[in-house]
Amino acid sequence: MNNVLAGILPQEGGLEAAGSGKYTLTIGVLALLTVVGVAAGIHSLYVGHEHTFGVSRGVPWGILIAAYVFFVVTSTGLCIVSSVGHVFGFENFNPIAKRAVFMSIGTIIAGFLVIAFEIENSWRMPVGNVIGANPTSNIWWMGTLYGAYLFFMMIEFVMLQMNNHKVATGFGLAGLLTGIVAHSNLGAVFGLLNGREFWHGPYMPIYFITSAAMSGCVAIIFFTYIAYRFNGWKMSEKMKKSLESVAKMGALMMGIIIFFTAWKMITGVTGQPPGKYEAMQTLLTGQYAWNFWIGEVALGMVIPFVIILAVKGRNMNALFIAALAGMVGIFFMRYDLVIVGQLVPAYHGMGLVDYPELLTYMPSLHENLVVLGGMAFCGLTFFMGEKLFRGHVSEHH
Repeated sequence: MNNVLAGILPQEGGLEAAGSGKYTLTIGVLALLTVVGVAAGIHSLYVGHEHTFGVSRGVPWGILIAAYVFFVVTSTGLCIVSSVGHVFGFENFNPIAKRAVFMSIGTIIAGFLVIAFEIENSWRMPVGNVIGANPTSNIWWMGTLYGAYLFFMMIEFVMLQMNNHKVATGFGLAGLLTGIVAHSNLGAVFGLLNGREFWHGPYMPIYFITSAAMSGCVAIIFFTYIAYRFNGWKMSEKMKKSLESVAKMGALMMGIIIFFTAWKMITGVTGQPPGKYEAMQTLLTGQYAWNFWIGEVALGMVIPFVIILAVKGRNMNALFIAALAGMVGIFFMRYDLVIVGQLVPAYHGMGLVDYPELLTYMPSLHENLVVLGGMAFCGLTFFMGEKLFRGHVSEHH
């Protein structure tokens, strides 16, 4: 046991480094950015979205929805990755379990923070969810299921802190099942919209679950590496083996997402299906081509996939580069999915005078600040968790 802890506990200052000036400065900057984002959101609620947001009647969902999807996808993915170890018994995944569970809580709360300012009357949401319950609405189910998911994950983390692994496993399984159902339902929010051909289709819930698993693998590598580097800790062989297993699982998920993306492109251009073809052309050769080819394809899939295969998941520095590229690319994936799916207007192809063939959208300063605040809050949660829970040193169990 002492040998195991020696690989996790801080070396040459370790946890003391978390209380140093570097840690204080990092916390201070992230807290300030969080406050700025919240202030921008509150100001938007006060003066009205129509004055501060770049969304319109034609493009009602903007970057805040994309950021919300990014956070909740990452949260579900972290839950999936953590469950592989302490729920399904794959011991190689145990060392990253507690940090993954904690960050699944942090990312889902960051998602709630962002979408709270996207909803113009956000204070009505929790009340309306109960009083105005509508089981026929996918969005009602989304709020209900993600609320239950957050509850299960918080109880699971508390049980892990208390080393009550039997109860933690039960709540972890409940959180996993609820998270998967919630996330597939989120995919259905897009996939069941007949009027948006770019989104419409039965594969969307499956795509969301697969991409969530990929996002979770990328995120836990990213957060674990930063934790060890920031504090100057020496990573144990057991932790390295764990990250190697996570990286290989992530590469598998990337391969599947590459498959999904390829067929999405093929079906989007073959036969030039109305609505879907124009949106796909916007991605392939149009205004969003750089987002798609550089952000979504290169950073989000190809580069991380190639790096992981090249080092066989064993080089921690290379894995961090792959994870960093993946995190950036995955955000582009969510942004492209949400925005491009709305750019083709319902009247497209009718030849109406003075109406654009494609709609446009540009995030406003307020929207960007709210997203920045959500990102900062996520980082703040991460660093405070490392401090409060001693780097999750009890993650070996």
